[in-house]
Amino acid sequence: MHDLYTLIEKIKKAPSMYLGRHSIICLQAFLSGYSIAKYELGEEPTKQDRDFMEFPEWIRKKFNVQTSQSWANIILFYSEDESKALDRFFELLDEFIDRNSSADSLGEGGLDIEEKVEGLAKMLIT
Repeated sequence: MHDLYTLIEKIKKAPSMYLGRHSIICLQAFLSGYSIAKYELGEEPTKQDRDFMEFPEWIRKKFNVQTSQSWANIILFYSEDESKALDRFFELLDEFIDRNSSADSLGEGGLDIEEKVEGLAKMLIT
Protein backbone atom coordinates (compact mmCIF):
# COMPACT_ATOMS: atom_id res chain seq x y z
CA MET A 1 0.00 0.00 0.00
CA HIS A 2 1.43 3.34 -1.05
CA ASP A 3 -1.34 5.63 0.14
CA LEU A 4 -0.74 6.36 3.84
CA TYR A 5 -3.82 8.48 4.42
CA THR A 6 -6.12 5.90 2.80
CA LEU A 7 -4.59 3.26 5.08
CA ILE A 8 -5.22 5.47 8.11
CA GLU A 9 -8.81 6.01 6.95
CA LYS A 10 -9.29 2.21 6.81
CA ILE A 11 -7.87 1.95 10.32
CA LYS A 12 -10.31 4.65 11.45
CA LYS A 13 -13.24 2.56 10.18
CA ALA A 14 -12.08 -0.66 11.88
CA PRO A 15 -9.34 0.09 14.41
CA SER A 16 -9.57 -3.20 16.28
CA MET A 17 -9.12 -5.16 13.06
CA TYR A 18 -5.85 -3.38 12.26
CA LEU A 19 -4.57 -2.52 15.72
CA GLY A 20 -5.93 -5.27 17.98
CA ARG A 21 -7.61 -2.68 20.20
CA HIS A 22 -8.82 0.91 20.01
CA SER A 23 -5.57 2.52 21.15
CA ILE A 24 -3.40 5.41 20.00
CA ILE A 25 -0.29 3.57 21.23
CA CYS A 26 -1.20 0.58 19.04
CA LEU A 27 -1.68 2.97 16.10
CA GLN A 28 1.73 4.49 16.69
CA ALA A 29 3.30 1.01 16.74
CA PHE A 30 1.42 0.04 13.58
CA LEU A 31 2.54 3.15 11.70
CA SER A 32 6.13 2.69 12.88
CA GLY A 33 6.05 -0.88 11.57
CA TYR A 34 4.57 0.35 8.29
CA SER A 35 7.38 2.89 7.90
CA ILE A 36 10.08 0.39 8.77
CA ALA A 37 8.66 -2.16 6.32
CA LYS A 38 8.65 0.40 3.51
CA TYR A 39 12.23 1.38 4.35
CA GLU A 40 13.38 -2.26 4.48
CA LEU A 41 11.78 -2.86 1.07
CA GLY A 42 13.75 0.06 -0.29
CA GLU A 43 10.68 2.13 -1.11
CA GLU A 44 11.08 5.88 -1.35
CA PRO A 45 8.78 7.93 0.89
CA THR A 46 5.67 9.14 -0.93
CA LYS A 47 4.35 12.71 -0.74
CA GLN A 48 1.97 11.58 1.98
CA ASP A 49 4.77 9.85 3.91
CA ARG A 50 6.85 13.04 3.76
CA ASP A 51 3.82 15.13 4.71
CA PHE A 52 3.11 12.92 7.74
CA MET A 53 6.73 13.35 8.86
CA GLU A 54 5.71 16.94 9.71
CA PHE A 55 2.85 15.75 11.93
CA PRO A 56 4.90 15.44 15.18
CA GLU A 57 6.09 19.05 14.97
CA TRP A 58 2.59 20.22 14.03
CA ILE A 59 1.23 18.44 17.14
CA ARG A 60 3.86 20.10 19.35
CA LYS A 61 2.85 23.50 18.00
CA LYS A 62 -0.86 22.69 18.23
CA PHE A 63 -0.56 21.79 21.92
CA ASN A 64 2.10 24.44 22.56
CA VAL A 65 4.60 22.01 24.04
CA GLN A 66 8.33 21.62 23.66
CA THR A 67 9.10 18.00 24.35
CA SER A 68 10.77 14.99 22.86
CA GLN A 69 7.64 12.93 23.52
CA SER A 70 6.00 11.29 20.52
CA TRP A 71 2.91 12.73 18.86
CA ALA A 72 0.95 9.79 20.30
CA ASN A 73 2.08 10.50 23.86
CA ILE A 74 1.26 14.19 23.51
CA ILE A 75 -2.26 13.43 22.28
CA LEU A 76 -2.67 10.79 25.01
CA PHE A 77 -1.57 13.25 27.70
CA TYR A 78 -4.40 15.60 26.67
CA SER A 79 -6.99 12.81 26.43
CA GLU A 80 -8.99 10.74 28.91
CA ASP A 81 -7.59 7.39 27.79
CA GLU A 82 -5.99 5.57 24.85
CA SER A 83 -9.31 5.03 23.09
CA LYS A 84 -10.36 8.68 23.24
CA ALA A 85 -6.81 9.67 22.24
CA LEU A 86 -7.16 7.55 19.09
CA ASP A 87 -10.44 9.29 18.24
CA ARG A 88 -8.73 12.64 18.83
CA PHE A 89 -5.84 11.58 16.56
CA PHE A 90 -8.23 11.09 13.64
CA GLU A 91 -9.73 14.56 14.23
CA LEU A 92 -6.28 16.14 14.47
CA LEU A 93 -5.05 14.32 11.37
CA ASP A 94 -7.99 15.68 9.37
CA GLU A 95 -7.10 19.17 10.60
CA PHE A 96 -3.43 18.57 9.78
CA ILE A 97 -4.22 17.39 6.23
CA ASP A 98 -6.54 20.35 5.66
CA ARG A 99 -4.08 22.91 7.06
CA ASN A 100 -3.11 24.03 3.57
CA SER A 101 -6.34 23.28 1.76
CA SER A 102 -6.19 26.63 -0.01
CA ALA A 103 -2.85 25.67 -1.58
CA ASP A 104 -2.89 23.74 -4.83
CA SER A 105 0.39 21.94 -4.19
CA LEU A 106 2.51 20.45 -1.49
CA GLY A 107 4.44 23.70 -1.02
CA GLU A 108 4.01 23.79 2.76
CA GLY A 109 3.60 20.05 3.14
CA GLY A 110 -0.10 19.63 2.40
CA LEU A 111 -1.57 17.37 -0.21
CA ASP A 112 -2.28 18.72 -3.65
CA ILE A 113 -5.84 18.72 -4.97
CA GLU A 114 -5.24 15.76 -7.28
CA GLU A 115 -4.02 13.63 -4.36
CA LYS A 116 -7.04 14.59 -2.25
CA VAL A 117 -9.44 13.68 -5.08
CA GLU A 118 -7.55 10.46 -5.77
CA GLY A 119 -7.58 9.52 -2.09
CA LEU A 120 -11.28 10.27 -1.81
CA ALA A 121 -12.00 8.19 -4.91
CA LYS A 122 -10.03 5.26 -3.47
CA MET A 123 -11.97 5.50 -0.20
CA LEU A 124 -15.29 5.45 -2.05
CA ILE A 125 -14.29 2.45 -4.17
CA THR A 126 -13.02 0.32 -1.27
